[in-house]
Amino acid sequence: MTITDHALAVEAAEAGAAVVRAHYGSSLTRFAKTAGDFATTADLEAERAVLDVLRRERPDDVVLGEESGRTGVDRNGRMWMVDPLCGTLNYAVRTMLASVNVALRIGDRVAAAASADPFAAEVFWTDGAAAYVRSDGADERLLPSAESVLVDLNLDPPFPNRETFLAARMLADEAFLARFRPRVVSTTLAVAWVAAGRRAAYVTDGHLRDSVHFAAGIALCRAAGCVVTGLDGRPLHTGAGGLLAAADPDTHAALLAVIRTQRAPSGSGSGS
Repeated sequence: MTITDHALAVEAAEAGAAVVRAHYGSSLTRFAKTAGDFATTADLEAERAVLDVLRRERPDDVVLGEESGRTGVDRNGRMWMVDPLCGTLNYAVRTMLASVNVALRIGDRVAAAASADPFAAEVFWTDGAAAYVRSDGADERLLPSAESVLVDLNLDPPFPNRETFLAARMLADEAFLARFRPRVVSTTLAVAWVAAGRRAAYVTDGHLRDSVHFAAGIALCRAAGCVVTGLDGRPLHTGAGGLLAAADPDTHAALLAVIRTQRAPSGSGSGS
């Protein structure tokens, strides 16, 4: 191998980000996926750019792409997870909040990952041991901090735990509002921001084990030293699922206490 895995993750994410920048503001064709979800020309071309880099350097690895699915034969336990444009709806309406996410999973461990911000010209990356942000060719170590008190909440479906937890209900929780300030970025770039100290925490519902959207951000948070669990405080991908990534144990404990008070209003059902 002539290039390290983490350097390859950065190169691939940057290749995708270049495509995303190039298409920004143009007339984008939309391709329907599921109800309320779609891809654009930029998603498809960014994924091709990422995959071209990965296949050139690691032709024997499996790749799981958001748009193209799984390709390759698993011979070595290595799988690249690619989300070419996280924040498609933001991007499609000319809102500069999006990321290009690339992560390498070896067995059950994410060994390298990168999350590129196409518009800030930053790449958050990890080699599995530490986490950094690259800007203008220089790398700076990521240091989590809860000083901002900003907590990003994912309000987009699906909501598999809606009977016991719904992020929207946190917006009316007095304990939450007394300590934190909510934000809704609607892209997993915000998960990288927790690792970087730009968010105190990130909260989402959902089953994320094989999620191309979240793999890179979770790896960044873990490498930076954040507290990362499921919504119930149990190890990630167990129990209720979801994600609570916090800058420090105190912030994690405070948000976990809020989450535990979230219950569906009396009389509401799964279809509410």
